[in-house]
Amino acid sequence: MKYLKLILCTAVLFVVLPSKVKAESPIKTFVDSWVTTPNRGELLEKQNDTIVFEDKQPWRIYPIVVDDNQKMQSMDGFGFALTGGSAELLMKMVPLERTKILKELFAVENVGVSYLRLSIGASDLNSFVFSYDDIEKGETDYNLKKFSLSQDLKDVVPVLKEILKINTDIKIMGSPWSAPVWMKENANVRGGALKKECYDVYANYFVKYIQAMKYEGITIDAITIQNETLNSNNTPSMPWFNHEQKAFLKNYLIPAFRKKDITSKIILFDHNCDRPDYPLTLLSDPVIGDYVDGSGFHNYRGDINTMSILHNARPDKNIYFTEQMVVDTPGKAFDIAGQVKRLIVNTSRNWSKNVILWNLAGDLQNNPHTDNGGCTMCQGAISIDGNIVTRNLAYYVIGHASKFVCPGSSRIASTASGEQALSLTQDEERPEVMRTALINNIQVLPNVAFKTPDGKIVLIVSNDSYSNENFCIQYKGKYANIKLKPGCVGTYCWKANLEIK
Repeated sequence: MKYLKLILCTAVLFVVLPSKVKAESPIKTFVDSWVTTPNRGELLEKQNDTIVFEDKQPWRIYPIVVDDNQKMQSMDGFGFALTGGSAELLMKMVPLERTKILKELFAVENVGVSYLRLSIGASDLNSFVFSYDDIEKGETDYNLKKFSLSQDLKDVVPVLKEILKINTDIKIMGSPWSAPVWMKENANVRGGALKKECYDVYANYFVKYIQAMKYEGITIDAITIQNETLNSNNTPSMPWFNHEQKAFLKNYLIPAFRKKDITSKIILFDHNCDRPDYPLTLLSDPVIGDYVDGSGFHNYRGDINTMSILHNARPDKNIYFTEQMVVDTPGKAFDIAGQVKRLIVNTSRNWSKNVILWNLAGDLQNNPHTDNGGCTMCQGAISIDGNIVTRNLAYYVIGHASKFVCPGSSRIASTASGEQALSLTQDEERPEVMRTALINNIQVLPNVAFKTPDGKIVLIVSNDSYSNENFCIQYKGKYANIKLKPGCVGTYCWKANLEIK
């Protein structure tokens, strides 16, 4: 990180030098912009303002320096959880209307949602609890002869197939909320540990799920071992102690994946930022550390910077942001700036390869959900009332990234608030002499920058302040001056091949 700050400071020093040579044939690079306002007057709306990179730096404004020579993590995508409840509501729509909203969400020329999370079996946002091997009380099925995707074939699978026709490259993650109850010590969908004698059969349960989805034409790119590993309050849920999951991974799941040539990634933890010790302990095991792809986090507790701490400890392993609920109140101001700062800017700056928010769709009362532990306040990115669709806050939070930052894009360096910069000014007594001053803790708006595979720069900026902010983008020694009103979010795009004459 010290190296990064040094480079950024050097960039600031370089670009504030006065331009002494005029370009023989100036080349104008225009910046396109899309804005969402807290009063909902503009919702991910393309702006008509003419924004151009110029030679002159605005006076007394420290720029957001964007440097595409410094690349960080490659991005896998942005999206939501396609819960069973989401799929149920979508399947109740008239096919024409369902196709219309799915194209709006998933077509690359529209919102471009590029990542989905599925529940392996039921989540708490299903109408009822089920697994893929439900049998009569007192029975067992260690050979998984009764394994079936039958419930998902009614809703999740048909919706996914339609989405895949729209976007064939979308990435899919699967996460279980619980093992089948006959595998659990308490024989209950809520809480209760996995029986140790069922470790082997549960590993094969994962294998069968991935194979069954593949048979349906659906590739599971990654799985997590357990949604919210330390939470026993959901219906369904299944907490794991660290040493238990270590034994399951090392002795059962990883060998089962290797035996059946399963290539789906394994992602650890899938819970809050207050417990980095959990994934770090698992990664310290040589077998697990060598095989698994990385760790997933939610941010209902803890500090999002925990993801960077884990990255610094194990930079060879990836970081994923796998869930966060976002709720707004119809008729009241959007907290678009706060949520984009928290869930797009901060997650990406802390090395996450993706951003998955919680539920894709619910109804106007946030149904469906399970009883006695299902989330009653979990709003969908869209609300579905028959065939009428309402777009909620989460839709625009993800849209400000997914519409512009396609999979394979790289996060690149951009100035963060609190970094140092150098100011170059004229000496008061000797005008021909220039002097520098080190500025600590410069204030710039929360932002994150990316470079896309087709050579575009994307800068997402959140004005979470209460004042109009003129801010400046610096790129390759040129400057673009922009105004962003309080509480607004802007996404700014330009061609990376800006030429300096």
